[in-house]
Amino acid sequence: MGTRHRVSLLFAFILILLLTGSSYAIPAFSRQYGTSCSTCHVDFPKLNDFGKAFKDAGFKFPKDDESFIKVPPVLLGAPAQKDLWPHTIWPGTIPGLPAIGLRYNHFFQVLSRNRNAFNNQLAPGMVGPFIPRTDFQTGLFSIFTAGNFGSDIAFWVDDDFSVAGANSNGGLGDAYLKFVNLGRLLKLPTDALSLRFGQFELDIPFSQARTWNLSGWDIYDQTNFGTPSDNVNNGFAFSSPAQGVELSGGHNYRGYHYSLAIVNQNTSGTTASPANVSPQTSFASDSNFKDLYGRFSYRFNLERDPASRNEIQAAGATGPRDHTYLNLGTLYFYGRSVQRATGVEPDGVTQRVITAREPFYRAGADFSFNYRTFNLFGQYLYGRDRNLIPFIPESSTLPVGFIGIHPVKYSGGFLQADYLVLPWMMAIMRWDNVNSHWDYLNGIGADASAPPPSPFLSPFHANRNRFTPGVQFLIHANIKTSFEYQIRPQQIVYAPGTTTPLTNPFRTNSAVAGLEFVY
Repeated sequence: MGTRHRVSLLFAFILILLLTGSSYAIPAFSRQYGTSCSTCHVDFPKLNDFGKAFKDAGFKFPKDDESFIKVPPVLLGAPAQKDLWPHTIWPGTIPGLPAIGLRYNHFFQVLSRNRNAFNNQLAPGMVGPFIPRTDFQTGLFSIFTAGNFGSDIAFWVDDDFSVAGANSNGGLGDAYLKFVNLGRLLKLPTDALSLRFGQFELDIPFSQARTWNLSGWDIYDQTNFGTPSDNVNNGFAFSSPAQGVELSGGHNYRGYHYSLAIVNQNTSGTTASPANVSPQTSFASDSNFKDLYGRFSYRFNLERDPASRNEIQAAGATGPRDHTYLNLGTLYFYGRSVQRATGVEPDGVTQRVITAREPFYRAGADFSFNYRTFNLFGQYLYGRDRNLIPFIPESSTLPVGFIGIHPVKYSGGFLQADYLVLPWMMAIMRWDNVNSHWDYLNGIGADASAPPPSPFLSPFHANRNRFTPGVQFLIHANIKTSFEYQIRPQQIVYAPGTTTPLTNPFRTNSAVAGLEFVY
């Protein structure tokens, strides 16, 4: 990979960090229930305990929903039709008002003075990208809808009309139906089994699609790419939407919660030619094999008063507040990426295509501790791809199979503290860390003493850190302004495949401010 390409990728990565954050609150619920967004959100879109219970219940008040809703739903059939079923259609409902919301945000960013220093490292005659120090950036213009169709059937659809300015189309985010509390049909405990079908974000501990930060957590965007001597080019990331079916149960506001998902594979990479083999290798997603994802967590509510401990919300001196709690969780993802190797005989005609399904997995642990207005939480993830290399006997130019060498791995996570200084002001301190082959491949690292990569020796991992203090202000319950200062410790850009630094250690920090509203 050329220096210019690597530099472009580096800055593209920085800009992605600045513009990440598809956060959605649903003001349509405020209209239906005649209440403020702060009923469900600490600092939108971050959910409080009541918001978590509202979501778990299928976008309904968890108790006595009919008595709280101010705009009654439209009946799709008379309730008496239930007694005539199956000789008539089971009655349902649709929201009385169109459950539609809009979101728009805009950013202003400032980069370090050394943002264009890479141009000095390019070959003669090459002109690198010019990055302005300050810039206004349009974020997202989105439309989203969610609600309940009755009979505990919830729905959600969101779509980005525009990303980063005019004529830059977005795409479909989540779009699913969720059948809540299906376990009642099997005489299971309440909320022991629900089913979600469609396109959705995996049940990761902290939503990347609905993060309240200006920038997403780095580890959720991490893919797993090997060095040129490897045969791993896995494009899967936890931040990508999944398509499939999910079984879940329990609650996010107390006790246990689990989810099991079967989803389409999303691992497509680019065509590559490993340095130690001659055939071309391509990477693709396998529609014949579905990836598997599982998560389990348990939340310990730590309120001293038993009645308060078991309720959805605990009451404080200034009104409703979250419980004091400790939540512990774990996750596991298993998949198999498709690799196809092609070799051609010296006659230029005879060829052979062989296919392997390379196993990979991701595993992680997470925690969240909340004490009144202080929330400390974190995530650790570990990723591993098997790394299968096409094998060619000495007597042939055609591959006959695959052999495994060192696996390609990454690890990392984040630790974040949120403190609600006032009901309308939240301070944030966050640390992101990623340790991966991908960073080495793109020449981002800070360890010039590490050995160069070898086909049979695992290359070193480049360590990437980011410290992000920030503050957010609610101008109104549906209008928010945010500020982050992203501090990146010293890094080095290396010559491709070597430990020869092209630059002295540098630090590219950035400041970003955002203004957004939902309607």
